[in-house]
Amino acid sequence: MRHGNLFVISGPSGAGKGTLVARLAEEVPDVWISVSATTRPPRAGEVEGETYYFLTQEAFKKLIAEDGLLEWACYAGNYYGTPKASVEKALEAQKQVILEIEVQGAFQIKDKMPDAHLVFVEPPSLEILEERLRGRGTESEEIIKRRMERAEIELSEKMRYDICLVNDKLDDAVQELVAYVNATADE
Repeated sequence: MRHGNLFVISGPSGAGKGTLVARLAEEVPDVWISVSATTRPPRAGEVEGETYYFLTQEAFKKLIAEDGLLEWACYAGNYYGTPKASVEKALEAQKQVILEIEVQGAFQIKDKMPDAHLVFVEPPSLEILEERLRGRGTESEEIIKRRMERAEIELSEKMRYDICLVNDKLDDAVQELVAYVNATADE
């Protein structure tokens, strides 16, 4: 019988984490994707409770004070965090819980939950990462520059993860992630 596990997926913006997680959810039936909370305003098409829980800074800080978050960080002037109660409920239900979060949050999770499995997703190169960020057409030159600087810092932390996936060929990276989740769940 499969048992519940916590998988933390991290990597630079533009590495393809979201795409990999979406494909993982299609291929592994007991996957449950955690929804993060944030204080940033919703973007077009984002849905409350599906994309994020959109909170005021006051409500977010209350969650911090009440130990209601597994991890949290302030990034680009906004708070982001993982609500604890929903993750614990999914683990109790024997789900393969997926958190797609920043590197600093991943290490907070590992400190609080040592059995968590850390998965780092990296691009084939920094040049390809920059092409992907520019290809989105959604970010200013300043934001792209900051994301690239942040990517170099995040890449320097990848050896602290349980596994690293190079997202060069999407189908190969998906199959590698699916195999890792299934093998861990079946242990």
